[in-house]
Amino acid sequence: MCVGKTQSMDTCLRRYLRRIGFEEDKIRYTAKDVAFYVYLLASQKNGTLYAGHTDDISLRTWNHKEGRGSAFTRKYGVTRLVWYELHDTRDSAKTREYQIKKWKRDWKIRLIEETNPDWRDLYFDLNK
Repeated sequence: MCVGKTQSMDTCLRRYLRRIGFEEDKIRYTAKDVAFYVYLLASQKNGTLYAGHTDDISLRTWNHKEGRGSAFTRKYGVTRLVWYELHDTRDSAKTREYQIKKWKRDWKIRLIEETNPDWRDLYFDLNK
């Protein structure tokens, strides 16, 4: 579909939807309706942590669980979704991910424990 990095995801999505016959007013609604997530995975409570961002948190987490995520999560068994945050744009999610990656480990643990003190796997709550 869209390969070039110069094209925004919104532009790419709009072009594709026009090509398959969607009307312009529906395209605007669809393009705005996309959500982006920043997330933290853990191997266990206080275990190895991984930060990432995605536009489909359910699928991305499932891929990590099935060993089709990053090589890092596969190597260290990091599959438990312990924290996530919603963003309006891919750029804001990516910026936030990079901020969190620079944080000290203690700060990341505090972020997780503010909303998930038992380090439950939130993947099972996503589609409720």
